[in-house]
Amino acid sequence: MHNFYYLRGSIPYTCMNCKSGLLTFIIGCLYAITTLAQDGAKIKYGKVSKEDFTVPPVAGDSGAHAIVLARIGSSRFESDGSWFRMVYKVHARIKIIDKNAYDLATVKITLHKGSSEEEKVQNLKASAYNLENGEVVETKMDSKNVFTDKQDKNIVVKKFAIPAVKEGTIIEYTYTVLSPYYQHLRSWDFQGPYPVRYSEYSVGIPEYFDYIQIPQGYEKFVFSKEQSRTTLTFRSEASNGYGGSAGSPSEVTTVTPSVMIYKWYLQNVPAMREEDFITTTDNYVNRIEFQLASINWPNRPPQPITNTWPKLMEELMKDENFGSALGNNNGFLGDVVDGLVKDAKTDEEKANAIYHWVRSNFTCTDHSGVWIFRTLKSIYNSKNGTVAEVNLLLVAMLKRAKLEAWPVILSTRDNGHIYPFYPLLARFNYTIAGVRLNDKFVSLDASDPLLGFARLSPNCYNGPARIVDEGATGVSFEADSLREQKFTSVMLGKIENGMIEGSFQQRPTYFESYKVRKTVKEKNQDEFFDNIRKGFVGEVELANKEIEDLKTLESPVMVKFDFKIRLDNDQLIYINPMFTEANRSNIFKSAERKFPVEMNAVFDEIYSLNMELPEGYEIDELPKPAIAKYNEEEGIFQYLIQQQDNHIQLRSRVKLNKANFAPEDYPSLREFFDLVVKKQAEQIVLKKKK
Repeated sequence: MHNFYYLRGSIPYTCMNCKSGLLTFIIGCLYAITTLAQDGAKIKYGKVSKEDFTVPPVAGDSGAHAIVLARIGSSRFESDGSWFRMVYKVHARIKIIDKNAYDLATVKITLHKGSSEEEKVQNLKASAYNLENGEVVETKMDSKNVFTDKQDKNIVVKKFAIPAVKEGTIIEYTYTVLSPYYQHLRSWDFQGPYPVRYSEYSVGIPEYFDYIQIPQGYEKFVFSKEQSRTTLTFRSEASNGYGGSAGSPSEVTTVTPSVMIYKWYLQNVPAMREEDFITTTDNYVNRIEFQLASINWPNRPPQPITNTWPKLMEELMKDENFGSALGNNNGFLGDVVDGLVKDAKTDEEKANAIYHWVRSNFTCTDHSGVWIFRTLKSIYNSKNGTVAEVNLLLVAMLKRAKLEAWPVILSTRDNGHIYPFYPLLARFNYTIAGVRLNDKFVSLDASDPLLGFARLSPNCYNGPARIVDEGATGVSFEADSLREQKFTSVMLGKIENGMIEGSFQQRPTYFESYKVRKTVKEKNQDEFFDNIRKGFVGEVELANKEIEDLKTLESPVMVKFDFKIRLDNDQLIYINPMFTEANRSNIFKSAERKFPVEMNAVFDEIYSLNMELPEGYEIDELPKPAIAKYNEEEGIFQYLIQQQDNHIQLRSRVKLNKANFAPEDYPSLREFFDLVVKKQAEQIVLKKKK
């Protein structure tokens, strides 16, 4: 749900070192909008009334733990005397309904810091309001409740805690961030984990700039714009390359650009809740983001600013915290690489040997990130590193073996979508390796000790990605391309000592097999089989338990065991022929859904039962066969059962031919799985012969 629009405005990052040369083209101020028709926009700090404590819930969110009564923000640009800065203001008022929302009384403001400049907070105020004996009582936050936490050399978090919060409290805070990083026009979220009565964001964009606006979300914005003009004054040295000379007195420059003020607001916004079968709700939060497109100085041709993918990849390969290390000879890798590939006859065997060695000998310390902060030699010697460090070392080793290899950057499903048309590096959070083998591009991730060669985690299948090469070659990891099949076979029949006996054999999907391997590695086989036993209904005994192919990481495992189920009544026996493999509840819980359905793979589950009628019994009831198609060719459910002499055969298959479905498909998809659940719950009934 992304649309792209051109707006006028904001400051280019390329101008950060051009202070003296561009003073005659400076951007103006954004004036705050103070008279608005919407009730939520009229709030003034400190003016909390008794009526605010009885605000009705947002429709559909009567069980919410808090309500955001109003959240209003603005971004404007002003002079700091010699240059310009961004002024970002926030005013929020929130009603705490119960203790589950007390965390809202602790607020964090992320600030960015450079080597010589940093963002600063000013005009910070916060209060709690409680209704006591029919009167509104305010408790102001003391300055001792404000803390500063330095995250790293570039990030500082200003944190404050609002006192006197209890169930029913209204909290309110306001602050201003002064930022020298005027090129970063801040985004705004209109939606979050709690319902919102009113949310507004306004920005001022001067005539000199084109900005791309990137909105997302399913709630419809109310949008307006109006034109204004402002005057800004700057003082600078005259020696600016425009006729001044060194030692000249300072000059005062005044500009009066027109400014277009854009405003977006939403009312009665429902809370954003986590849903099953979705990449991340962050993809669908109502939000406004911005990307600078071009600068349009008077009497000059437009200057495109939007980066290109090839340019971004070129910069990334030169960056000392990413690709520059790959351009080195990396001679320290020579002996180990030569030893690994000495017996390899093909490029694939070389790549396989190197991949397995890195995967087996290095521990991943952080499964997220694009940048590296150590040399490849340090990473090699420590035998550990982040996902980026491990996989860039893998790329270096593949290159050392004279293979065509590159880093690949992507965004994982839980991180959100990238914008394929706009090269925003901040959208990426994961680095893997890619190698060309016999005209086929193979993706590798050596950070996970349980992933096989040419396998990626389902979390990586999130659409477009980029190879870090000269052409910034696009690749795509689509969930629709990831085919997962599961085969289950059960034999059943003999009754002895009041128990019916059978055997179970299953080849799970690859990623179910991954979970099996992980469980066995972190716990043990007994615990794995104990979980299987708990999936049966009634008293069950398992024997001859076995898991094949545990160490063959390129293939699914094979799970085998024999079982005995105690019968409650030997005169009339009820058997669910699907046993542990029945879908006992609909995987789609919600009655309604606004979001698409985004499964992590295309799945195909095939189950077969061969049952011999126990001696002395006959069939009393047998389920009827059924076949249902979903949207003609997009899915199928088969439930084929028949009796032949004293044998019963069942074949059940649930298959979807794609992983992603539009929101309008949800009702029919849910209905399809209702049918699956209902049919797979049917039982075979046997009765004892007289």
